[in-house]
Amino acid sequence: MGKLQVRLIGTAIFLSALWLLMSGLFKPLLLVFGAVSVLLVVYVLHRMDRVDEDRVALPLGPVASLRYFLWLLVEIAKANWAVTKIVLSPRMPITQHLFAVPYTQKSDVGQVIFANSITLTPGTLTVETDLGYFLVHALDYAPDDLAALADMDAHVTAIETGRAG
Repeated sequence: MGKLQVRLIGTAIFLSALWLLMSGLFKPLLLVFGAVSVLLVVYVLHRMDRVDEDRVALPLGPVASLRYFLWLLVEIAKANWAVTKIVLSPRMPITQHLFAVPYTQKSDVGQVIFANSITLTPGTLTVETDLGYFLVHALDYAPDDLAALADMDAHVTAIETGRAG
């Protein structure tokens, strides 16, 4: 069995498990629809591989990625609390601001993780990307926001290199 066949079978197993976990439905008709969907996706992947054999490398350390994910959940919770206080305040004390945030990730995957992490954090939004930095909008800007985003950048760079962040 070739490398491509093993990869396609692994993809089919992964997609089937994901579909079953996310749907939680085990009725015969739905199982058939799920199986047909998985087979169609695997068929399209196989056809795409024959044309260009393009692969996306994921240079991420699994342990460091898990630590980052847990760290990010804590940061999202803290930001949620801060935004909730702003929204519930009768004065609505916001100081909106657009500012550039440099990134240190070398891979596209690392840059996407960093940009999406900024956007996932309530009160901040990655508006634009450019070579070497992201343009970020903050709902309630403070000068220490740059330090917090530099810390997030360091965490993402750590998962990109496989170090624990």
